[in-house]
Amino acid sequence: MERRAVDDQESRPGRDGAGGALTARATVDEHGVVTGWNAGAERLLGYSAAQILGRAAASLLAEVPTAGDLPTLPELPRWHGALALRHLDGHRVEARVIAHHRTPDGTSDGTPDGAPHGTPDGAPHGTPDGVPGGTPDRMSDGRMRGWLLVSAVPGPVQARTDDDALVRRGFLDSPCCSTSVYDTDLRFRRSTQSGRGVLGLSDDDLRGLRLTDVLDDPVAEKVERAMRRVLETGETQYLENHALAPGEARDHAWSVHLYRLADPDGRVLGVASTGHDMTEEYWARKRLQLIAEAGTRIGSTLDVTRTAQELANVAVPDLADFVSVDLLASLDDLPDRPPGPLGAGDSLALRRIAHASVYPDVPEAVVALGEVDTYPEGSPPTESLRTGRAVLHRVTEAAVADWVAEDPLRSARIREFGFHSAMTVPLSARGATLGVVAFARHQHPDPFKQDDLVLAEELAARAAVCIDNALRYTRERATAVTLQRSLLPQGLPEQAAVEVASRYLPAGARAGVGGDWFDVIPLSGTRVALVVGDVVGHGIHASATMGRLRTAVRTLADIDLPPDELLTHLDDLVGRLATEAEGAAEVSPDRAKPRARGRSAAERESSGDVGATCLYAVYDPVSRRCTLARAGHPPPAVVSPDGTVELLDLPAGPPLGLGGLPFESLETELPEGSLLALYTDGLIESRDSDLDEGTSRLRRALAAPVASLDVLCDSVLAAVLPRRPTDDVALLIARTRALDTDRVAVWDVAPEPSAVSEARKNALRRLTDWGLSDAAFVTELVVSELVTNAIRHATPPIQLRLIHDRTLICEVSDASSTAPHMRRARTYDEGGRGLLLVAQLTERWGTRPTPTGKTIWAEQSLDVDVDVDRDVDRDPDT
Repeated sequence: MERRAVDDQESRPGRDGAGGALTARATVDEHGVVTGWNAGAERLLGYSAAQILGRAAASLLAEVPTAGDLPTLPELPRWHGALALRHLDGHRVEARVIAHHRTPDGTSDGTPDGAPHGTPDGAPHGTPDGVPGGTPDRMSDGRMRGWLLVSAVPGPVQARTDDDALVRRGFLDSPCCSTSVYDTDLRFRRSTQSGRGVLGLSDDDLRGLRLTDVLDDPVAEKVERAMRRVLETGETQYLENHALAPGEARDHAWSVHLYRLADPDGRVLGVASTGHDMTEEYWARKRLQLIAEAGTRIGSTLDVTRTAQELANVAVPDLADFVSVDLLASLDDLPDRPPGPLGAGDSLALRRIAHASVYPDVPEAVVALGEVDTYPEGSPPTESLRTGRAVLHRVTEAAVADWVAEDPLRSARIREFGFHSAMTVPLSARGATLGVVAFARHQHPDPFKQDDLVLAEELAARAAVCIDNALRYTRERATAVTLQRSLLPQGLPEQAAVEVASRYLPAGARAGVGGDWFDVIPLSGTRVALVVGDVVGHGIHASATMGRLRTAVRTLADIDLPPDELLTHLDDLVGRLATEAEGAAEVSPDRAKPRARGRSAAERESSGDVGATCLYAVYDPVSRRCTLARAGHPPPAVVSPDGTVELLDLPAGPPLGLGGLPFESLETELPEGSLLALYTDGLIESRDSDLDEGTSRLRRALAAPVASLDVLCDSVLAAVLPRRPTDDVALLIARTRALDTDRVAVWDVAPEPSAVSEARKNALRRLTDWGLSDAAFVTELVVSELVTNAIRHATPPIQLRLIHDRTLICEVSDASSTAPHMRRARTYDEGGRGLLLVAQLTERWGTRPTPTGKTIWAEQSLDVDVDVDRDVDRDPDT
C-alpha cells in the first residue's frame, strides 16, 4: 500500500511529470509517519522510498525546532518555512518546505486552487513516542488530517542560464503587456511583441528614436516629461493616455506605468514603460460619467425647450456629432398627455424643439427650431415612435436610403457631412409617447454600437421624464395664469379721483403663479379705493383664493367700510377659509377615513395653508385726504410733486387669517399730483438681494421723471426686479387729483321741517350756476326726501352737499349711526315711499358711516334723461 502511494505521486499528471525529480514531495499521515516519497525527495536527501516509508518524519530533521519557532498553524492557510534536514550521508541540508493538509483519500484538502483550508495546531506530527508533533488534527467531520510536504530540489549550474533565456523570451514575447525600454536619453531600445504593435513599427525602425519623433501628439510630450521625472526622482509615474494610434481608425486609451531601470550597483540604465490597453474600460467609464452628468444637467428648469436642449448638449460630442429632439406636434393642442406608443393612424408630424452639433450654428440640421416636419411611413423616427423601441441604423441600410432619397435636402446633407451611423430613440414617460431623439455620427469614425444604444436610451429616458414634468407644469401654469388674469381687473374703471396704471407679472420660477392681485374700486362721493394683496402659496389654489378675497373686498367696499374695519372683516373671512381647508385636509375624499398626516406639497397647497396680506387705501379728491390700513403688507410709497419719495409710516398690522388682532389706519393729506405706489413683496424682495436694497431701488426708480404712469410702471419693474423673479409681482401706481372747490357746494341744515324748502332752493340755485337745469326736478325730489328723513329720524347736525363731477351727487350727513332701509309701503301707509322713489330716479344710492354718524347719498347721471311723472303727489313739507 505504501509503495502504491509513491507510485501515485510519481505518476500523477501535472504534479511531477518529466520534471518531477526537481520537486521533493513527501506525505505524512496524522501520526507523523511518512506515507509517500518521490524521486525528487530521494534526490534531495538520498533516501529511497523503501528506506523511508513507514518511518517517523521527525527522524529526517537535523535539529528539532523549538516550539517558539513554530507559529500556531491552525490559524494559517498553510505552513511554510525553512527546515534543517539530515541527508542519508549525514550532511545537513537547508530546505524551504511548504506543508499542505491532506485528507485520508490522499488528496490535498484545500480551495479550488489546491490551497488547504485548515492548518494543524503545531509542526508535522511526530511519532507517538514523544517525537515533537502534538495532537493529531481532526477535520470538522471527525476524519484525521495528514500532510503533503514539498520542496524544490536545486538543479545543475546551467539552470541559471536557462532561466535568463526563459525570462527574456517571456518578456519580449508577451502578447498582453506593452512594455518598451528607453535609455537615459529617452531613446527607444526595445519593446515587447504587443508594444511593437502599438506604434505599428518594428524595433529596428524605432531604435534610436524618441517617442516625440514617432508620435506627433501632445500625449508623446506628456509621456516624455513623465520619463524625465522618473529618471530624476526614481519615483514610478502613472499616466492615462487617450490618443489615436498610427494606422488605427479609433482612439485608444492606455494605462501606463513608467519606472526607472538600474543595475545592481545602482547605476541608472534607462526607463521602461508598461502599458495596458483599457479602451473598452475607458469608454465604459465615459458612458457612466455621461449618465452622471445627465442627471445634473438635464431638467435644471421646468421649461420644455430648455430641457430638450440640455439633452442635446449633454450628448454632443461625447456620444454623437449631431443630436435632434422632436416632439409630437399634436402636443401643442392636447389638454393632457397623449397615449403611446402611437398607432398606424396617428399623426407623425414632429416639431423640432432642440438640436446640437459639433459644428457652430448646427449646419447639418434640415429642420429649423420650431418648425414642423412630417416623417413618412418606414422612416427611422416613425418606426421608433410606432414600436416604442430604440433603433440602431447605418445610413446605407435600405430603409434609411429609401427614406433619404425622397428628401433631396436631407440626402445632400448626409453626403456633405458624411453621416454614417444613427440612432433613433423614442421619448416616453409614464406610458406616454412625447417625441423622438435622433443621434448621428459623421466626425466620429466608429459606428454606434449596442452599448451606445443603451446609453442613448438611458439619456432619453431621463430627459423624457423631465420633459413630461415640464409639459405638465406648462399646462398647469397656463391654467393658473389664465385663472389669475381672469380674476384680476380686465380694465380699470373710470373715476375722477386718481389717474392709475398697473402691472402684474407671474413668477418665472418653479414656484408657479401666485396669488398677487390689485383693484381700483370707485366709491361714493367721488372717492376711490386702491387695493393690493398677496395670497400665500402658488398655483391654482392661490389664484382661486385671490379671486374670493377680491370679491370680498369689493363687497365690503360697497358698504363704504373704513380701511381698518374692512381689513377686520377680511381677516375673519380668511380665518374661516383656513378652518374649512384644515377640515377638508383631515378627511379623505370618501369622508370615511382620516387622511394620512404626511401630505404632498400639492395636497397642502390645494387644501390648506390659507393666508394673505393686504393694503387698502381710500382717497377723497374733495378733501385730498387718503386713509390707509395694511395687514402684513409692505408700506406704500408716496412721491410728492417735487419728486421726494418716502414710505408712509403706516402701522403694519398682522397678516390676514391670524384673527383677534386689531388693525390701525392712517390718514394723510396728499397734494394734488402726488404719486401713490402700492405693490406686493415680490417687487422688493428676492433671493439675490435683501429688503433694504430692493426698497432703495424702488425709491430711485419712482423718483425718476417719466412721460406717463405706464412708462413709470415699466421702468420700475426693469430697475427693481431681478432678471428672473421668483415671486409674482403686482404694482399699482396712482396720481392724485383734486376736485375744484366750485364744483362742491355744502350747506348746514337746521333740524326743522321748514328747512327742507330752504335746502331745496339752495340746491336749485347751485344747479343753475352749474348749468344743470335739466337735473333740477330729480335733484329737488332727492334733496327733499333725504333732508326730510334726516330731520325726522336722525340727530343734528345735518349737512347737505352737492358734488358736480362726472355725475351729480347729493349727500345728506347727520350724527345718527342708524342707516335707513328701503321698504315697500302698503296702500294706506303715510311713509315708506321716499327711498323707493330715490332709488327709481337715481343711478345708485347708499349710505356710509362717518366718524360722527352717517352719510346718505344718491348719484344721478347727467347724460341720461329720466322720464318721470312731474305731477307725482308729494308730502307738502317736501
